[in-house]
Amino acid sequence: MSRSTQTPPVPQRTVFSADGTAVSYRTMGAGPGLIVLGGALRTSEDYLPLASALSRSFTVYLLERRGRGASGPQGSQYTLRREVEDLLAVQAETGARLVFGHSYGGLVALESARSCQVFDRLAVYEPGVPAGPVPTDWMTPYRERLAAGDPYGAFCHFIRGSNGAPAYVTKLPYWYLRMALRIGFRGPSWQRMRPLLQANLAEHEQVAAQQGRLAAFTAVTASVLLLRGSRTPRASRAEFDALRDTLPNAALETLAGLNHFGPEGKSAPVVAERAVAFLLDDSARESQAGR
Repeated sequence: MSRSTQTPPVPQRTVFSADGTAVSYRTMGAGPGLIVLGGALRTSEDYLPLASALSRSFTVYLLERRGRGASGPQGSQYTLRREVEDLLAVQAETGARLVFGHSYGGLVALESARSCQVFDRLAVYEPGVPAGPVPTDWMTPYRERLAAGDPYGAFCHFIRGSNGAPAYVTKLPYWYLRMALRIGFRGPSWQRMRPLLQANLAEHEQVAAQQGRLAAFTAVTASVLLLRGSRTPRASRAEFDALRDTLPNAALETLAGLNHFGPEGKSAPVVAERAVAFLLDDSARESQAGR
């Protein structure tokens, strides 16, 4: 996505996480505080359309997760817990009681709510909480291609092995898919994504480490809205059913015509509309009306 379709640059602020890592975030809008955090292979830039739509109802704090932009590196001791500490640092700084998370960011949001009851409501779009086995065979060749300086080759292994792409794409020969990516995948989105390929591996290793922990999320006491796209593969949609049944206070909605990347680009306002309807509960409406 080009910057011409996004909102103007928003000033960034920085807090420091528990391990001393700088965590950057942008602030926009007015109303109850809402922290927004995105998924793997994405920066805050990818969520500016979503944040802009949400900022009509909330003071949005768009978090730049570690390993991206003005935030510090993942670090050698990276775990999901580090991301939780980052989110909690921004929450402590801003006082925000609401959170929206997409994909891996949704996992971070739910794990934060599970371990520390600081959020009243969470909206998560296809969070990376595994309810079944997580494919990992792609990780070794992915790591090898990165070490060889071949980002397109690494990305091919990710696409073909992580169950995140349409079935027809995963069946394409490796050499053909790599060639197609080199020819057609060169724009701003790839330029932002390429430096994140190493972080992507670390984050998916953390997703794999969550296998068998689904029941732990019964400790999430906050109200949760689970959003998913109707174009998301059936197997993934079934995992969100399982998560909905695990969370004590959760509702699940399917958004027609959207896939896993619903919170990005032109479909962001659709996702924002559903999130606002849920996050702006009666008390929040009263708070906003009094501003």
